[in-house]
Amino acid sequence: MNYNALPEGVRLAVEAAQNKKAAGISVLDLSGVGAFTSYFVVCTGFSSPQMQAICTEIEEQLHKKLGRVPEHREGRASSEWALLDFGSFIVHVFSEQARHFYDLERLWRSAPKLVIADEPGGVSGRNVAMGGAHPPGEAVSK
Repeated sequence: MNYNALPEGVRLAVEAAQNKKAAGISVLDLSGVGAFTSYFVVCTGFSSPQMQAICTEIEEQLHKKLGRVPEHREGRASSEWALLDFGSFIVHVFSEQARHFYDLERLWRSAPKLVIADEPGGVSGRNVAMGGAHPPGEAVSK
C-alpha cells in the first residue's frame, strides 16, 4: 500500500489528524477483506479536548476541500473513542487506553496496514502486514 495511492479523502483525514498532533496514525486497507468499508484511519489522542480537536479538524478539512461530511458520528462527547464514518472510510480516534483495549489493528491483522509518521509532511509511511515490515511503497500481500 502506498500513501499517494490512497483516496484523497483518506489522505486529507491523515493530514488533518497530523495537524492536531494525533499519534500512532495508521491506515488499514479493508478493500480486500470483505469489510463494510474500504479503509480505517486509526489514531490516538492524549486528552478529550485533543480528540475532539482531531475530529473537528478532519471534518472541517474534508468539508472544505471535498464537500464531504460524515454519514455518521459516534463518541465525540466521550473521552475514549470517537468514530467518523465517511462511507468509503472510517476514522477512529482513540484514547491510549481504549486503543490498546480494542486493538483494531489486531482484529483486522489480515488487512494491509500503512503506518504514518505523526508529523505533517512525514507521510511516506511504512507498510505492515501480519506483523511484518515492508519498505514504503512496496506491495503488501495478504
